[in-house]
Amino acid sequence: QVRLVESGGGLVQPGGTLRLSCANSGSRFYIYDAGWYRQAPGKEREMVATLRTTDNTTNYADSVTGRFTISRDNAKNQVYLEMNSLKFEDTAVYYCRWRSWPDLDDYWGQGTQVTVSS
Repeated sequence: QVRLVESGGGLVQPGGTLRLSCANSGSRFYIYDAGWYRQAPGKEREMVATLRTTDNTTNYADSVTGRFTISRDNAKNQVYLEMNSLKFEDTAVYYCRWRSWPDLDDYWGQGTQVTVSS
């Protein structure tokens, strides 16, 4: 059984930094790609960043480009989201998603709250 667990969320002031982590506490599998998504109150869930593990290709939402970085630690089997220069509008619940290979099944974490407030 796969169980993704996000951590690292919290309350931060505008301009601050947070680093989210996503770990799999269940059965290990090969990750085809991984991503971070967020959902603010009253809004649709949106893609923040994705990482394709085959060639380390990354993709970012325009709103976070240059401020956020997605990365992966193979040895620790974790995926990270480094968030810098945080803005009020970054406030949301952040979810990680891993896609398995070769089945291409998506697994989601339960989410971690990020609140940017002064």
